[in-house]
Amino acid sequence: MSVHWIPGNDFKLLENGEAFFPRVFEAIGQARGEVLVETFILFDDKVGQGLREVLIAAAERGVRVNLLVDGYGSEGLSDEFIGGMTDAGVVVQAFDPRARLFGKRINVFRRMHRKIVVIDGETAFVGGINYSADHLGDFGPQAKQDYAVEVHGPIVGEIHRFALRALDPPRRRRWWSRRSHAATNPPEAGAAEGMFVVRDNHRHHTDIERHYRAAIRLARQDVVIANAYFFPGYRLLREMRNAAKRGVRVRLILQGEADMPIVPVAARMLYDYLTAAGVQIYEYCERPLHGKVASVDDTWATVGSSNLDPLSLALNLEANVMIRDPAFAAVLNERLEWLIENHCRQPEAAPPGSRKLRRLFFGVFIYHFVRLYPSWIGWLPAHRPRLQAWRPRSNVIATESESSGKVEGEVEDQPDSQSAGLDRADAEARQPQRSEAVPHSTEVRDAMRHDGEVRDARKTA
Repeated sequence: MSVHWIPGNDFKLLENGEAFFPRVFEAIGQARGEVLVETFILFDDKVGQGLREVLIAAAERGVRVNLLVDGYGSEGLSDEFIGGMTDAGVVVQAFDPRARLFGKRINVFRRMHRKIVVIDGETAFVGGINYSADHLGDFGPQAKQDYAVEVHGPIVGEIHRFALRALDPPRRRRWWSRRSHAATNPPEAGAAEGMFVVRDNHRHHTDIERHYRAAIRLARQDVVIANAYFFPGYRLLREMRNAAKRGVRVRLILQGEADMPIVPVAARMLYDYLTAAGVQIYEYCERPLHGKVASVDDTWATVGSSNLDPLSLALNLEANVMIRDPAFAAVLNERLEWLIENHCRQPEAAPPGSRKLRRLFFGVFIYHFVRLYPSWIGWLPAHRPRLQAWRPRSNVIATESESSGKVEGEVEDQPDSQSAGLDRADAEARQPQRSEAVPHSTEVRDAMRHDGEVRDARKTA
């Protein structure tokens, strides 16, 4: 993967399953040679059946079809559901499936949380939408509000290369026996610049978070972030506060109708700390918010799978696209403004006398524990996740590729240009910022240098 902006792309925002599923299914139906799908959740409901049908149809007409699901998020798919695909020639793999222990799922950490589709190396979809009926409005009050993006242009080659390597991770083989992962080089399709950024447990531990911090640090007028699960680290919180203090309008859209009770409890611990600096917080109350999007100054935007919580920022495998395009940012801003105006409320401020005690309790115990415990768990000795071929034999998952030296599903770059690029960015430090409305790529790289990030980049390399 490359850390530099890639020009010549076209991005289309897809809001909720009503826009996402028909477009993905249509694109798969038009596939000529290859379909690659990664998802955290695939359920055997009307949406899952719809995906299954188009994948089977593609395989039956000779298209190479690979489906990678997460062993935790997509647990419980039946023999019949999987068998229909594998019989047609679809290669189905599960990321790190584990048997339950005393009826409980224990493989909650280090999940493959990405949602990626690549078709013929020409069209890609990246976002936060899973293949389940709860992403459709007719599901009821618990239907999720979410976003994805359809991508065309040269950046699809980056996404394609990544997806190929994720489905066939590098193992310890002699250099002459390693498989090549030839990706396409799609032609230019528009005027937008894009960057494909991932988080993994190998080299790119903090890349997505650092791009968030850099964009907020360069903000001049407006920052709006809509994120389902919000409990980031101190550095990201500090950038939001600093931006608000220098006059930038910083708005957060968070869950008001939560799908998990702990979500608003954790997020509300941060409210006083942020609002005291001028950050505006809105709770989306129409239905559970599941989106992971942001926009800065009507020019920079991101859409992807990464929440801003400890699991996404410290453990899970995530993927976002960073977009620099005023037209796309305008569309995303319009949709987020609509949410704020029609379906959000601002939480009541805490009584002044209660803030000091609450901040003391928050700062000393709750914040540091909840933020750091997934990282502590990540330091402990643990099994190495693996990809397994999913075969319909009495729900037994037969091992196809065991990890040997590298964590399966975490893609090894060649060479690690994303982390190396961040190191180069840090070396180009302290350049004066340009005055253009659209930040130049050197500005983004310079912003990443702040607060000793050269050491962070080297540690991730």
